[in-house]
Amino acid sequence: MGNRGMTSTGPAPRPDNAEALTLLKRLDTFRGATDEQLDELVGAGHVVTVPQGWSLIWDRTPPDKAYVVLAGQVDVRRDGELVAALGAGDVIGELAILRRKLRSAAVVATTPLTVLHFTREAVERLYAEVPVFREALDRAALERS
Repeated sequence: MGNRGMTSTGPAPRPDNAEALTLLKRLDTFRGATDEQLDELVGAGHVVTVPQGWSLIWDRTPPDKAYVVLAGQVDVRRDGELVAALGAGDVIGELAILRRKLRSAAVVATTPLTVLHFTREAVERLYAEVPVFREALDRAALERS
């Protein structure tokens, strides 16, 4: 009987903040962060699950959001060409926010994803107020420049 009404093709269950915190702790992205800092990151974002094949970010659109990939993989494409394959621990969408420019690439889920979604305002606030977040974004910018 159990699981009545559930199918294997239905959406994955949404992780709660505790699960997001556990996933963040496993990543090197915010190494050195205190539990309080990680709590602040999780509290400033929203955990979202995304099906394979969905686009998170579109080329030449305003910089209104960024993500930390908690689980899964994405392809970054510029003019249809693959420029990067990213996964758990990677931050995506932050460069356009920090540079205040339109998006320069599209990001598509190549597997089902769990991400921590941040608005532009949240990214700007966390960047200014949480050193471990700023360091992670600066590292990502340096690696992609």
